[in-house]
Amino acid sequence: MRQRTLTIIKPDAMRNRVEGHILQRLLDEGFELKGLRMLHLAESQAEGFYAVHRERSFYPELVRFMTSGPVIVACLEREDAVAHLRKVMGPTDSTKAPQQTLRGQFGTNIQENAVHGSDSPENAANEIKFFFPGAKFD
Repeated sequence: MRQRTLTIIKPDAMRNRVEGHILQRLLDEGFELKGLRMLHLAESQAEGFYAVHRERSFYPELVRFMTSGPVIVACLEREDAVAHLRKVMGPTDSTKAPQQTLRGQFGTNIQENAVHGSDSPENAANEIKFFFPGAKFD
C-alpha cells in the first residue's frame, strides 16, 4: 500500500554538498517527492521535533547539531515508504551501516549520519504535519 514518510537531509550532508546525490537515490528507489523544503531549524523547532529524546544524554548535542546549518525536509511517497526508507538509510550508526546505504555512503558516525527517516507510519504522519502544516499533497 502506498504511504508517506518524512526524511531530513541533515546539516552534515548539506555541508558535504551531497544533498543532490541523496535526493537522486530516493527518486531512483521509487519515492515520489510530495513536498520539499530547505530551512535552517531554529532551536525551538529542533527541540520540538526531537522532544521524544528530551531526557536522553545526547539531546542537547542533537539539537546543536540539527541547528548547525541548513537541512532539507521532504515528504516522500511510495509503496511501503516507511520500511523502504529505513532500509535505504541503513542503521543509525553510520560506522555500522552497509556501504550501499545512505548512511554508509554519506554518514560519519551515530549523529552525523546524513539523513533522518520516520520510524513508523504514525510518526511519519506527525513529522509531515510538523514540517508541512496544512499542506494537502495530491
